[in-house]
Amino acid sequence: MAGTCLVAAPVGYVAGLFVDPALRAGDAAVDAYGRHPGQVAVSAALLHWSWVLLVPGIVGMIHLVRRRAVVFGHVAGAVALLGIVNFSALMLGDHFYAVLERDLGVEHGDRLGDEAFALARWGFQVPGFLGLLGVLLLGFALAYGRQVPWWAPPAMVVGMLTGPIWPYGMIAGSLLYLAGSGVIGLRILRMRDADWAQPAEDSGKVAVTA
Repeated sequence: MAGTCLVAAPVGYVAGLFVDPALRAGDAAVDAYGRHPGQVAVSAALLHWSWVLLVPGIVGMIHLVRRRAVVFGHVAGAVALLGIVNFSALMLGDHFYAVLERDLGVEHGDRLGDEAFALARWGFQVPGFLGLLGVLLLGFALAYGRQVPWWAPPAMVVGMLTGPIWPYGMIAGSLLYLAGSGVIGLRILRMRDADWAQPAEDSGKVAVTA
């Protein structure tokens, strides 16, 4: 489950970004949400589930923190879990922007939407970005324990952050997120049941080097 979710989460994220009408429109994004509420609904749903799928993946990553940096990894994992779920909740805001732009126009609709999101800054947005930091640190704990390649955690986070930048950021960010999260997910999927259930041996047989 955890490995599958780590592979599926970036796929959903990339798909959600690509469907987003405002991102694809670039400089012509004015009132894109109001004109294409159906696309907004699909995009928001895909992005929501990409964050939801990341939760089991993070739980699996925490499970792999063994012998080295255990406390650090578990604390980072807790921060990641508590933070990431907030991004899932924020996806609902896309629906509000679509309706506000459609019924009130871009100027008034976006102003009301921005005011609402400003109220959610400390309760949702800031914890969400702290969650990304948690993912990065959790990944470094795994890399320190030789469970994943060192480049995978920063690739995941950089990919998430640059993905919404159309078009080059989306291309590069998508590839980074898919590669970073995918290599960790495949690492979990390829583990034997005995390796998953018990701590790794000191011999380093389960080490992954890039």
